[in-house]
Amino acid sequence: MRIIGIDPGTGILGFGVIDVEKGKPTLVDAGVIRTPVKENDAVRLLTIYEELTEIIKETKPQHMSVEKLFFARNVTTAMTVSQARGVVLLCGMQAGMTIHEYTPMQIKQALTGYGKAEKKQIQEMVRVILQLKEIPKPDDAADALAAAITHSMTVR
Repeated sequence: MRIIGIDPGTGILGFGVIDVEKGKPTLVDAGVIRTPVKENDAVRLLTIYEELTEIIKETKPQHMSVEKLFFARNVTTAMTVSQARGVVLLCGMQAGMTIHEYTPMQIKQALTGYGKAEKKQIQEMVRVILQLKEIPKPDDAADALAAAITHSMTVR
């Protein structure tokens, strides 16, 4: 089973692709899609759409695991992240994937057993579970891998 995890964002969108065989996840690819801050929102969303569509074509995941939007301190940020999430969900549906959404607390719980774990703990668990030498960089890629791993643990 191949899973793409997504940490949604408009400026930086993290993605992480894993294979799961016999319950063991392995890294396929991870990184970020960056869009210029000064660019028009519509252009930024188009960039996310085009680049994510290409990543999906190259890696061919069957499942998409997306981190749910779970904050509302800054309404403007919440709106733009929601728009990016919409583009992500569209890409997943167009590619025929099953889509699964997890809250940050569910991801923390799955990886560490503690729903209020710190970001560094999550990143370290991503490194350990995928048997990597270093924590994946940037943080958004590690967060996306955490979403993918969460789905792999949920469907066992």
